[in-house]
Amino acid sequence: MPEHIVSSYDADLQNLRRRIAEMGGIAEKMVADAIQALVKRDATLAQSVIATDTQLDVLQREVEEKAILTIARRQPLAVDLRETISAIRISGDLERIGDLAKNIAKRSMAVSAEIQPQIVVGLQHMFDLAIGQLKDVLDAYAQKDAELALRVWERDGQIDALHSSIFRALLTYMMEDPRNISFCAHLLFCAKNIERIGDHTTNIAETVHYLVSGETLSLQRPKSDDSNITVLEDRSRGSH
Repeated sequence: MPEHIVSSYDADLQNLRRRIAEMGGIAEKMVADAIQALVKRDATLAQSVIATDTQLDVLQREVEEKAILTIARRQPLAVDLRETISAIRISGDLERIGDLAKNIAKRSMAVSAEIQPQIVVGLQHMFDLAIGQLKDVLDAYAQKDAELALRVWERDGQIDALHSSIFRALLTYMMEDPRNISFCAHLLFCAKNIERIGDHTTNIAETVHYLVSGETLSLQRPKSDDSNITVLEDRSRGSH
């Protein structure tokens, strides 16, 4: 391949990496702001999260379009093709994480009752785990660190286990007092959205491992969620 083509292709890959890093920073802040809006019942912060989602959507489309054009124009070798395809996959997961943060922000605006302290602690702990995984997996992508990506992948079960615990606690509150049903339902969806953020982070970890090693993780994901929240699937993505 001529040197000028190689140089141009390297520039294309660098551009994709920068866009992914930008998306990762936005998604990370959206998640952090969404959980703060929920815990503090901060409507202004929630509105900011909702408004930011459009920016993430635009970046995701740009990454996808640039990656497809790069493949069409450069006809990359296997290792570079993996990086281009990985950028498409990761941008999709980051865009979905933004959607989930937006969903949490919307729910936070609907919670009018005081949230029980133990539920706040549980949700905050779930968030801490999820945001920690997101930070680590973005580092793994930037550093092309397959081992770090694998460690993120292995921690997914921790979020699932905590989600199950919060699910059971919220059901208990709902059964104890029908007046709790409305706000507990919102919190159930918030907890589920945090759990899904963990799932998308795990997707990114799998993609990073594939990018670096060229191999797909064949092990079964470490799941520890025995809640039945899937019957209450949040359909709010279609509203964005």
